[in-house]
Amino acid sequence: MARRIESFFLEGPAGRLEAVLEEPESGPPREAALVCHPHPLHGGTLHNKVVHRLARGLRRTGCVTLRFNFRGVNLSAGAHDHGVGEVDDARAAISFLKHRYPALPLTVAGFSFGSRVALQCHQGARRVLLAGFPTVNQQFSILDRCPLPRIFLHSTNDALGPRPEMEALFQRLWGPKQLHWIEAADHFFAGALDAFESVVMSLDQPPA
Repeated sequence: MARRIESFFLEGPAGRLEAVLEEPESGPPREAALVCHPHPLHGGTLHNKVVHRLARGLRRTGCVTLRFNFRGVNLSAGAHDHGVGEVDDARAAISFLKHRYPALPLTVAGFSFGSRVALQCHQGARRVLLAGFPTVNQQFSILDRCPLPRIFLHSTNDALGPRPEMEALFQRLWGPKQLHWIEAADHFFAGALDAFESVVMSLDQPPA
């Protein structure tokens, strides 16, 4: 049987949100994962290459993944809300996932701007995956407020999260945490997307 791939609109707080749901390549899903895209005003969409690789790596570990476009992006209704309304959009997407797969554990993931959103809508999840967390924004309190395992995937040459800043931030964080460095050319993991996806696949597996 071919795996389920759906393109559809889910109902968000500012109107419909363009979304893509994909089940694992083989076998029934063992976990549900929301993957949030980077900054809408800098070209971020659900089709971003890092978001695509993050979702694919998760699917290869048994997750059903949901990617969506924040309000005002491509076919999604509404207008950019500077990270406030976007958190509500993500919560609506999580509600959809929980309704569709009520028995599955949940992972919330995001890249760059999407990682900041993920940290603010993690309720009911077992972990948060943070790819390219932008330390330059100085939004560290959202990390402190998250009691879940925070798993960072970070480029060694990330201009939005320089290595010294990322290392200092990680060292001071309390609670469960992981930091995985990927040798890459920039914030977008240039030249290292295969390595990035391999790290995603190496993370703790969803329950059998």
